[in-house]
Amino acid sequence: MSDEVLNLIGAVCLLLGISLTAIAALGLFRFHELFARMHAASKPQLLGLTIICLGLCLTLRTWYWVLICTVVIAIQLLAAPVASHLLGRTAYRTGIADLSTLSVDELNQAAQRDSGEDQPR
Repeated sequence: MSDEVLNLIGAVCLLLGISLTAIAALGLFRFHELFARMHAASKPQLLGLTIICLGLCLTLRTWYWVLICTVVIAIQLLAAPVASHLLGRTAYRTGIADLSTLSVDELNQAAQRDSGEDQPR
């Protein structure tokens, strides 16, 4: 491929990644429920960052940037799901989350099964 085509594809990837990241930020302000905010913060942001890194690699075309973008994506793939899980579990256990909005509460069911309780939380 020619340099112009790679630059164009890279620019489109950058714009798409920036758009997804902006939508994720907007979701943090628009959603009122904790679990919806967690979803908006992790899913589109991670995809947006991955597409931004792909756009950088296509635009800059050096092994140095490919390595840096690969490390950034790997760290985000490991850190974002773990952080979201810990945030959700902490909010659930401390009572900060509104549990009435959950359609299925598997964590409460597992806790009841382990403790032998029959009363819902």
